[in-house]
Amino acid sequence: MTKLVSPHGGKGLVCCLLEGAALEAEKKKAAGLKKIEISSRAKGDLIMMGIGGFSPLSGFMKKVDWKSVCEKMLLSDGTFWPVPVTLDISAADAKAVKTGEEVALVRNDEVMAIMKVEEVYEMTETDKKQECELVFKGEGPDSKKFWEVAPNDHPGVKMVLEQKEYNIAGQVKVLSQGDFPTKFPGIYKTPVELRAEMDQRGWQKVAALQLRNPMHRSHEYLAKIAVEVCDGVVIHSLVGSLKPGDIPAEVRVRCIDTLVDKYFVKANVIQAGYPLDMRYAGPREALLHATFRQNYGVNNLIVGRDHAGVGDFYGMFEAQEIFRKMPKPAEAGKRLLCHPLNIDWTFYCVKCDGMASMRTCSHGKEDRVILSGTKLRKMLSEGTEVPNHFGREEVLVILREYYSSLTEKIEIKMQNAAVGAGM
Repeated sequence: MTKLVSPHGGKGLVCCLLEGAALEAEKKKAAGLKKIEISSRAKGDLIMMGIGGFSPLSGFMKKVDWKSVCEKMLLSDGTFWPVPVTLDISAADAKAVKTGEEVALVRNDEVMAIMKVEEVYEMTETDKKQECELVFKGEGPDSKKFWEVAPNDHPGVKMVLEQKEYNIAGQVKVLSQGDFPTKFPGIYKTPVELRAEMDQRGWQKVAALQLRNPMHRSHEYLAKIAVEVCDGVVIHSLVGSLKPGDIPAEVRVRCIDTLVDKYFVKANVIQAGYPLDMRYAGPREALLHATFRQNYGVNNLIVGRDHAGVGDFYGMFEAQEIFRKMPKPAEAGKRLLCHPLNIDWTFYCVKCDGMASMRTCSHGKEDRVILSGTKLRKMLSEGTEVPNHFGREEVLVILREYYSSLTEKIEIKMQNAAVGAGM
């Protein structure tokens, strides 16, 4: 009998991935259907619907759900959901499809899913801007001049503004998990697989550490705090696509492997990966991270400084604050049951002679080595020396090897708040 938190939505795991004879039959059918090319983001969303990671979603959102999620963080049936999950199509494709028919959703010549079309709706420039303001704007310094900087500097906003003219909605039958199972064997795990592993260990209270950057000393410290207060921690890395300048998943996985092998009690930690692309939606994305972590059996999400942020669009701890502001539906199954494990700004303190946080260290910033994934990437990309205690040497060896292999350097911008803190 599982002790883990139940999946989000009150319907159990809603898995749209076909197997066996049903899969083969739908693959044959797909060959004769109209084909719609989808984005990398939509591919990740489809796979999450396939494996139950996006429960209770079983398809891309209709306009009523898109609008309700943007404005209220609720699906139209009252279930909590923080970020739109939509599929954009061109005006030509919108004219070519009919409500009620099935279409094949294709990414780079691979049929990922079959959708039964339930609705095609226009996304005007006004609609796109509304989504950007409600989902991505935040309360940081850059948000005061949002439309001056976001179209060029916010990857999530750029993604929405560059979407095609229409959205298509409907239930999906997922036919593939892409190359994630073969590319990341033992790391890429479905909710069913991760839940089984945690059940085998007898875990009940579980924390997840969200990672898109290489795991530095601050991440290690956050994970170890979670181990102290939970049955175990899942180091859960995004293995989908990132923005230019971020470090590929294969490199990050090697770094985590090294840290887990040398610095953790293995019985208390699981490394796993999930197939989404980053949306860079800051606080709203923190809520999304908690929502699908609940489907994976996790009931605590570690939320530190600037979770899922980009640039200076969000306040440093806005992702913690949003959990106190989110809607809480009356029906338990429709509420978010994965709670934040909030941790203050962490760093290495020379006078404390160890890792600490603003809550535990009384010393000044001149005594602190402030840790940041962005700062680490900037130093490594520019070939500058990494300060002592910033990262484990075994990890820095892997990262230096990666950066030395690059033929083209990408400028990495630092946040104003981070620079001001002495990073």
